[in-house]
Amino acid sequence: MVGSNSGAVPARPAATVVILRDGGAGIEAFMVVRHQAIEFASGALVFPGGKVDPGDSDPAWDGLAPLAAQASMRPFYVAAARESFEEAGLVLARRQGGDQLVDAAEAHRLVQAHRADLIAGRIGFLDLVRRERLILATDLMVPFAHWITPEGVPKRFDTHFLLVAAPVLQLGAHDGAESVEGLWIGPQQALSEAEAGSRTLVFATQMNLSKLARHASVAEAIAAARASPVVTVTPQVERLGGGRRRLTIPAEAGYGVSEIVVLSPAAMSSR
Repeated sequence: MVGSNSGAVPARPAATVVILRDGGAGIEAFMVVRHQAIEFASGALVFPGGKVDPGDSDPAWDGLAPLAAQASMRPFYVAAARESFEEAGLVLARRQGGDQLVDAAEAHRLVQAHRADLIAGRIGFLDLVRRERLILATDLMVPFAHWITPEGVPKRFDTHFLLVAAPVLQLGAHDGAESVEGLWIGPQQALSEAEAGSRTLVFATQMNLSKLARHASVAEAIAAARASPVVTVTPQVERLGGGRRRLTIPAEAGYGVSEIVVLSPAAMSSR
C-alpha cells in the first residue's frame, strides 16, 4: 500500500473546467487530446485545465471575478477561466456592465488577438481582462469534484473540477501546443472509445465522465452538482503485481464504486 510519507512531493493546486453543452444525442463535454511531447498525460483525452498560476491569486481579481463561494476558491475559478481561454478557445466572461456572455464573433476576436501572447507569457490574464474591460463569469462555475494525486507519484496535483455550461454559440478551439485536438464528445462515447482502445483516459477523467454520463442534459448535471457536496478524493493505491494497482476511493464521493483495478500508472493522476 502507498501510504503517508513526510517526503512526499507536494500536490500543486490546479483547476479543471468541465465545459458542457446539450448535443443532438445528449450531454457533451469539450475535451482536448494532450500533445504527445507534453510530460503530463501525453496523448490522453482530458478536460481543459492546468495548475494555478501565481497571477490567479492576485487581489485585483476581487473586482473582476465575482464569487459566491469562499474567497480561497477564487484562484481555482480564475485558473479555470484562463485555461478555458488558453486550451479551449472559450471566453467565460462578460463585458463590464453587461449581462450576456461575449458572443462567438467577439470570442473569436479575443482568442485571435491575445491567446498566443498569453500562452507565451507576453501578457498576463489579468492584464488581458482589464484591457478588454471584461468580468469573468465565475458565477456560472459549479464545483463538481476535488481530486488529489496519491502520495508516491512524482507529479501531484490538488485539482478542483468545475462545471460550466458552454457560452451560447461559442464553438471552442484547441491551442495546438499543449493540446493537438479539441472536440465536443458525449461522456459515454468517450468511455466507450477508451474501452475500445482508441482513446486514453486517466483515472480521474474516467471517473468524472462516468458521473456525467448519468445525466441527460446540462441543466440536470448542473442541478445535481449544486445539490451534492463535493467529497475530496485521494485514491489509496495498492500494488497487486503484474503492473496492476487497486485504487480505493471514498464511497461517499458519489462515483458508484469504491475501488477499481487499473493497469497504467498514469491512472493515478488527478486530472
